[in-house]
Amino acid sequence: MSRLILVLGDQLSEGLASLKAADRASDVVVMAEVMEEGTYVPHHPKKIVLILAAMRKFAARLRDDGWQVAYAELDDTANAQSIPGELIRRAEQYGASEVIATRPGEWRLIAALEDCPLTVTLLEDDRFLASHARFETWAEGRKALRMEYFYREMRRETGLLMEGDDPAGGKWNYDHDNRKPAPDEVNFSGPMQFTPDAVVEDVIALVERRFDSHFGAVRPFWFATDQGQARRALAHFVKHGLAKFGDYQDAMLAEHQFLYHALVSPYLNIGLLDPIEVCRAVEDAWKAGDVPINAAEGFIRQVIGWREYVRGIYFLEGPDYAGRNGLNHDRKLPDFFWGAETRMRCVSKAVEQTRDEAYAHHIQRLMVTGNFALLAGIDPGAVSEWYLAVYADAFEWVEAPNVVGMSQFADGGVIASKPYVSSGAYINRMSDYCKGCAYKVSVKTGAGACPFNLLYWHFLDRHRERFSNNARMGNMYRTWDRMDDEKRATVLSEAEAFLNRMEAGEVV
Repeated sequence: MSRLILVLGDQLSEGLASLKAADRASDVVVMAEVMEEGTYVPHHPKKIVLILAAMRKFAARLRDDGWQVAYAELDDTANAQSIPGELIRRAEQYGASEVIATRPGEWRLIAALEDCPLTVTLLEDDRFLASHARFETWAEGRKALRMEYFYREMRRETGLLMEGDDPAGGKWNYDHDNRKPAPDEVNFSGPMQFTPDAVVEDVIALVERRFDSHFGAVRPFWFATDQGQARRALAHFVKHGLAKFGDYQDAMLAEHQFLYHALVSPYLNIGLLDPIEVCRAVEDAWKAGDVPINAAEGFIRQVIGWREYVRGIYFLEGPDYAGRNGLNHDRKLPDFFWGAETRMRCVSKAVEQTRDEAYAHHIQRLMVTGNFALLAGIDPGAVSEWYLAVYADAFEWVEAPNVVGMSQFADGGVIASKPYVSSGAYINRMSDYCKGCAYKVSVKTGAGACPFNLLYWHFLDRHRERFSNNARMGNMYRTWDRMDDEKRATVLSEAEAFLNRMEAGEVV
């Protein structure tokens, strides 16, 4: 009897565990474009195009390799429009009762498959370096689960940037060298862009019809949608952008959206690129003398350090992780996150870029939109849902720890040792956003005061009981305490007035 082999839209890898466990001669690969997956949050149209086009091309590749593939396009009249529903339909069609699947990257889908009336076997997703058991072993007994120490173990296990038992160059981490402010000019043309072929154009037309109410521009669409294109995009970045990636990875420019970033995370996260393959390409460039070690190490740390670490946290902490709200923040997400007008140029530019490209780099996400949401006390569930919806590389295993943990401190400190909050000074130092803004970053109170300046102290004051004894925040509170009573009262009053205007729907 045939078994069904489920392949999801973020599992587009020939070495997928479920495919390795299958019998090509008798088993049936099931792939399905379903509305439930396209709408459980209002995904960015570019994200939907990327996944559906890559799925169609992957299915064709499997067929060329001799697999029997039962593929449901979104508009198929028989489509059950959910993953369990499609499995049940295909089980009836092929007389199957057993499903082999690679464990999904979201608790939501894991629960759906476990509740499916068929016999479903979930296999470990071994495309990652650290299995769940491996991460649990590392985490056991530790008072603090800090990424840096996990990252060092991953370096030792992979041998990446290692000289025997020692890190190449004598240091594990070159982050101190990777914090340069925005450069005067950028001599990288940005990520490689691909002209849509017939398959991609068909999907674009489908998404324009079916998801026209979703936030985001579907055209122009230029993402890679198959493994060959993704590898070309990686090679382009390594040759032309990697050398300065480290120096400027935290910088932001209003009119240069990509700077020296690779934009390969969507391809990694849907399976078109393998993490070791990516890191070896970067290491080889360093060994050849083409890029400095701070660039190579900074990039590799993002892949085998941070990416593996946040996945480990997501599954270690369990299904309730994405819903945590350790600071009890409850304000609604402002409409300007969905493109409504705001006078804050940094937020406006980050959201505009997100709308147009389904992309913003990590500092834009952490220190602009994320920082604002945390300072303003926005409900972290709403913030998390927004990030999951609007970015092409967002899947809950990677999005939730980055937002709930790193950005919003809603997990109570599982990931971060302190909340990542800053006044406008940080944004001004690392970007050109403050130039031409309606607010003045140098103004602390009164007319034209930067909202980040006001909200920064408002956040610290309202959470004083929680953070005043945090060793990394002592200087912040000492500075606050040195202000005279009248100034502190003015700051808090003006911050409250700003938040009230924002909640009332006024343009702020």
